[in-house]
Amino acid sequence: MAAVPSQNARPAVFKPGRSAGRRIPLGRQLMLQALCLFILFTVLFPILWVVSMSLDGRNQARPKNLNFDPANMSLNGYRKVIEQPTGNKVSFAKLALNSTLLAGGVSFGAVLVGVSAAYAFSRLRFSGRGFFMLAILFVLLLPNTAGIAPLFVLLNSVNIGEFNLRNSLYGVGMAMVSGALPFAIWNLKGYLDTIPKELEEAATIDGASSLQTFFRIILPLATPALAVTAFLGFMAGWTEFAVSWAFLTDPQDFTLAMALYNMTGQYSG
Repeated sequence: MAAVPSQNARPAVFKPGRSAGRRIPLGRQLMLQALCLFILFTVLFPILWVVSMSLDGRNQARPKNLNFDPANMSLNGYRKVIEQPTGNKVSFAKLALNSTLLAGGVSFGAVLVGVSAAYAFSRLRFSGRGFFMLAILFVLLLPNTAGIAPLFVLLNSVNIGEFNLRNSLYGVGMAMVSGALPFAIWNLKGYLDTIPKELEEAATIDGASSLQTFFRIILPLATPALAVTAFLGFMAGWTEFAVSWAFLTDPQDFTLAMALYNMTGQYSG
């Protein structure tokens, strides 16, 4: 029989200054605080240095100290970057738009094709299923730059009048989607395997078609995995440099990553 607590029992009193029943000595607390402040300084100092150089109006390549003197501070550097970051006559807004379109296209394409292929691998049983899954895993082990040469040749052969698919954001986006698809399929397939098949069977009994089951049952339940895959695909497209640098020649199609590389000066090395 369980014991009934007495009405006269005093409640436990919380005593401040104690952690897990043991007080930390004052000397150790000071050492830990000093260590945290040192780590904070090492993390923030490079950021402060970059901000100081960006606001320095003395036009020094390598200043010897931080400069936050209002008399020597200027926003001309930011103005020049926004108007024309590099020697090419392309504005910062155009570069940002190109990067956004490329990243958004890669994210949307990887999720759209990836979730369809992942659902097929997760629910259907067809000949060569294991082989194709191993092939996707093998592609994941390759570096991202391994497919630049064959993709360059393939996309360069597609010409519509004066339009060349390789020398366009469309071609770069297709190349990026092909690189993002193996991870998207592998990631989404693992998540779809955790969704009970009984939910689809119940929807089928209620008269739902295969498409209705996919769009109304599977996709809503797979929203977390879709969001993660879309975010990683967007980041891959936003930070992409190697494919864009190898494919694009028109400055109007350049991205922010390419402009950042072009902004390095003669002393950057």
